[in-house]
Amino acid sequence: MRSAVAVRARRPVRATAKVWRAAAETTAVGVALVVAFPLYWMVLSAFKPAGEVRSAHPVPWTLNPSLDAFQRVFGQRDFGRYFLNSLLVAGTVVVASALIAFLAATAVTRFRFRFRTTLLILFLVAQMVPVEALTIPMFFLMRDIGALNSLVSLVLPHLAFSLPFAVWMLRGFVKAVPEELEEQAAIDGAGRARFLWRILFPLVFPGLVATSVFSFISTWNDFLFAKSFIISATENSTLPMALLVFFDTETPDWGGVMAASTVMTLPVLVFFVLVQRRLVAGLGGAVKD
Repeated sequence: MRSAVAVRARRPVRATAKVWRAAAETTAVGVALVVAFPLYWMVLSAFKPAGEVRSAHPVPWTLNPSLDAFQRVFGQRDFGRYFLNSLLVAGTVVVASALIAFLAATAVTRFRFRFRTTLLILFLVAQMVPVEALTIPMFFLMRDIGALNSLVSLVLPHLAFSLPFAVWMLRGFVKAVPEELEEQAAIDGAGRARFLWRILFPLVFPGLVATSVFSFISTWNDFLFAKSFIISATENSTLPMALLVFFDTETPDWGGVMAASTVMTLPVLVFFVLVQRRLVAGLGGAVKD
């Protein structure tokens, strides 16, 4: 008798749980569609003929897909050079920020030294300052060190803005590794350098991947620094600068803009797919910490 009553009591609870689950899934799908729609419209506009792109009554489909916009993009004289410049800058920032952040996070976690807390607070303060507020001071700094019109003027600012976030995130991963593991490695004859690169580095590698994704995306999509620091040396321009070719005050080539934006998005998607599993593990470890 009691079991029958308990079963009847559990049925409304299960029904309510199913309703809430269905509502949550529907909401998640709706949010995903809203977020993905601009990306869909960008790709669609890249394949639309010029007449449909400029139409006063746009529709979310096309019956006459065309590759003319991509032909104009790849037909641009320096497009390949811009692509390689962006890849070089983003790759340099990702590798340099990962290595420096790993060493810095290990130092502020494993060692006790004066002004350690002050240094960590400065990392937080650096993240709070808007990039736009520092663009003009950085312009004069790059001019004084002779880095204007070179890729160095793009690598250094992005490296400086990527490090605070990377150090703070990796600090949690390094802290999660027990100090007893280092002591055991020392007993087995492993020096500090060997422990650092053979044991600690693989353990915090998911965190390095997570920080590298954010560094790569912010550097790859940068337009502000590229426009401000690359003044006359157009051969050192990056891929976002290629979009300016398709802008005209009278008749902008929106199909070319969307095609170039689609091409710019592909490396980010490829990079994300390659590190997806490591990224999920890294973000999970950061939340757990």
